[in-house]
Amino acid sequence: MKKKQLYKSIELFVSENENWQESALVYHFFEIVQIMEGSGVRIVNENNYTYKKGDIFLFTPMDCRGFKSLTTTKFCSIRFSEIFLSTEIDAVNQNSNLKWLKQLEQLFYHHNRFDSVMIQNTSDCQMISNLIANIIIEHNQRALYHEQNMQQYITLILNILSRNIIPVSNHEIIQIEEPLINRMLTYIKQNIDKPHLLKIDNISKKFNLSKNYVGEYFKKLTGENLQKYISFYKMKCVEERLLYSEYTISQISNELGFTDESHLSRQFKKYYGVSPSKFKQEFFRKLADK
Repeated sequence: MKKKQLYKSIELFVSENENWQESALVYHFFEIVQIMEGSGVRIVNENNYTYKKGDIFLFTPMDCRGFKSLTTTKFCSIRFSEIFLSTEIDAVNQNSNLKWLKQLEQLFYHHNRFDSVMIQNTSDCQMISNLIANIIIEHNQRALYHEQNMQQYITLILNILSRNIIPVSNHEIIQIEEPLINRMLTYIKQNIDKPHLLKIDNISKKFNLSKNYVGEYFKKLTGENLQKYISFYKMKCVEERLLYSEYTISQISNELGFTDESHLSRQFKKYYGVSPSKFKQEFFRKLADK
């Protein structure tokens, strides 16, 4: 079964399609979807459920999901990794947040296997819609503290979604071990600033895989080369800091574990075709021209 990756800690887009046909894939990240207009069918873990305007869903990294529109559909998708909700806080709170997310992941995965409707309370649905509208504003404006605000909004949405899951007495929630590939992806994201921990030797020891099998396993489960994935994800981290922070290239280099500023610039030009400073200039020039 095909998989899909997330190369940023959070991605948001609002889309309108005449014919929304999204094949069922396992996405290795959380996703909140709000149906703004339209109707159709959503496929979740091989089950088909209808969707309509106003519906809101949460998918976990373990869910296989897809969509088929029956009428023109406009939707908002907020995709985020567990890393996004655990940044900028101390180690104690970070561990607490990650544990909370794991519990939610188990709860929602179970729910998505058996139930079609998630939001039962009308006022809760409106509250979530307002929070999503605020997230869109924060994401688009990129004002000071926008990431922290989005973290808080998403946390509120997850809490509201959680209280709308009606316990089903016929189905006991089963503790499901997190897939190895999910743990590997989380490990890479958490240690993207520590190149020595992302060497094949260390990854193989961490996950008890032979050095010869690590790359093969990763490609089999994600369709991507392990080292290329690490490099590309790291470049996306550079891009985010370059465009949406006040960090200098030297500071970004130090934070993400590059040998020096010239090492970062060489790697960046390899992927983007221009230097980091040129890339930043062109981005803000195009933004000003809009």
